[in-house]
Amino acid sequence: MADTAFQTQYMKEFIASFEQHESLLRKTVTTKADIKGRIATFLVAGSGGATATTRGVNGLIPARADDNTQLECTLQEWHDLVRKNSFNIFASQGDQRALMHETTMAVINRKIDQDIIDQLQTATLTCGTATTMNLDLAMYAKGILGNNKVPTGSNLFWLITPAAEAELMKTREFASVEYTSRKPFDQEETGVFTSFRWNSATWIVHPELPGAGTSAEEMFCYHKSAIGHACDKEGIQSPVGYDLEQDYSFARASAFMGSKKLQNTGIVLVRHDGSGYAAQA
Repeated sequence: MADTAFQTQYMKEFIASFEQHESLLRKTVTTKADIKGRIATFLVAGSGGATATTRGVNGLIPARADDNTQLECTLQEWHDLVRKNSFNIFASQGDQRALMHETTMAVINRKIDQDIIDQLQTATLTCGTATTMNLDLAMYAKGILGNNKVPTGSNLFWLITPAAEAELMKTREFASVEYTSRKPFDQEETGVFTSFRWNSATWIVHPELPGAGTSAEEMFCYHKSAIGHACDKEGIQSPVGYDLEQDYSFARASAFMGSKKLQNTGIVLVRHDGSGYAAQA
């Protein structure tokens, strides 16, 4: 007879899988728009590059009109629905109802970012062919924006890949306290992806940028006023429910939203070769 009867123990808590759970980009774009029905309208206004004038020979000051450009985007409905019957919930480890709710919101948040990235990809200003991230490339993109009169400061953002961040870590001007008060090698774990201030911009390391982990990564340097994102915030739904007749539980997340490029001159597409940090088979 065996003198042991070992029992398998299961944790009641679940461990979240590796994926992006929150929107990293919504705060980096313009979110105020006039929403009517399915259409969100953004107003881009300015002088149109006008210069000061003197009085005319008739003694009058020449008048001009302001440049008002209305840009529209069509809101679309986006959903994520997960359903599990009661037996599967009973037989599975962890709090499956809480898991359903968490994953549906993660899916919608990732869609928000993808919607914004899709518009960033339409930018026509670039730094040329793909190269590895370095100080010159960072200054090149910033210089392009400066030539287009785009202001720096709290509203300037960089979206970079993990490979690009790894390259920056090797750059003295990025990693040394002689140039920045931030100590990039001493960051605490926060549970979110890295963001930091450097070179008069907010830098965000995003895992879902196009081509991530390849020799054709696409990164972006842009101003907040260059991209608009509209969302019916009051209409966002994340219900969790139960169907008595069919004995299943469900969780659904729904949002009506859309994004629009507002000013092409405020976005620089930066092509990056991240293949040096790709996983080896």
